[in-house]
Amino acid sequence: MPGDSKMSNSSSLNEFLLLGFADTRELQLLHFSLFLGIYLAALLGNGLIITAVACDHRLHTPMYFFLLNLSLLDLGTISTTIPKSMANSLWDTTAISYLGCAAQVFLFVFLFGGEYSLLTVMAYDRYIAICRPLHYGTLMGSRACVQMAAAAWASGFLNALLHTANTFSIPLCQGNTVDQFFCEIPQILKLSCSDAYLTEVGLIVVSACLGFVCFVFIVLSYMQIFTAVLRIPSEQGRHKAFSMCLPHLAVVSLFISTSFFAYLKPPSLSSPALDLVLAVLYSVVPPAVNPLIYSMRNKELKDALRKVISWTFFNHGKIAISLHK
Repeated sequence: MPGDSKMSNSSSLNEFLLLGFADTRELQLLHFSLFLGIYLAALLGNGLIITAVACDHRLHTPMYFFLLNLSLLDLGTISTTIPKSMANSLWDTTAISYLGCAAQVFLFVFLFGGEYSLLTVMAYDRYIAICRPLHYGTLMGSRACVQMAAAAWASGFLNALLHTANTFSIPLCQGNTVDQFFCEIPQILKLSCSDAYLTEVGLIVVSACLGFVCFVFIVLSYMQIFTAVLRIPSEQGRHKAFSMCLPHLAVVSLFISTSFFAYLKPPSLSSPALDLVLAVLYSVVPPAVNPLIYSMRNKELKDALRKVISWTFFNHGKIAISLHK
């Protein structure tokens, strides 16, 4: 189906055409190799964190419970976009089915929204741990943590359900070429008929306002946290408090700065090439580097990861020896 064909209704669409990273075969294979490397790094990093937190009883605390959920969301987010893009480069195509596109939109909005909600919850966890340590055990009990994590996942799910249902009920009559390497709501809205997209724009504005409330909550939490940390008399105590907060703050900064710039940049700066680069920055880079950020200065997590790695190699070695015999 040609990308520039006019269509009166989205029901006549069988597929969308995504934006490719390259036209020549050599560059397509380079793109495939780079994305494969990033994807495997994300799978390994997040997989190790999930395994370490699940297996090491010393990490069965609220902070690491939320980190496990963050790794699950990161794995889901990067698995929604990268594999299809890699497959398209490998097979020299840009097509994605109508249902595949709808599934991509739903999963990306669900996991991306869930991650933002979870990062807000994690800011609250850090605030309670540092500003109200005597109440931490009461306010952050196992039941409360499960409820907060479930609320983060549920908010992402409901948000995705609403946006996906509304976006794919809009008539599309501007062709089927999506100017992005995955199906993204703003790019799909560009294919809609005049004024048909206004309801979805209204929903996006409401979601953006809720996102801004979360952003203000995170900023205010960290203002309180840094005020409390600077009052700690011992340098060792201040260092410990900062080491608890800095990884989360780095992840939040990366997540918010890339996504906010991608969606709030002036229209005059918009171009397919820039949109493509920004999409990689907010959808691919954070899930790949988050495990590195969290494990860099965290001794407990590094010790647990070393145990997981050594246990894996030890058992693989035993299996190899037994097979050799």
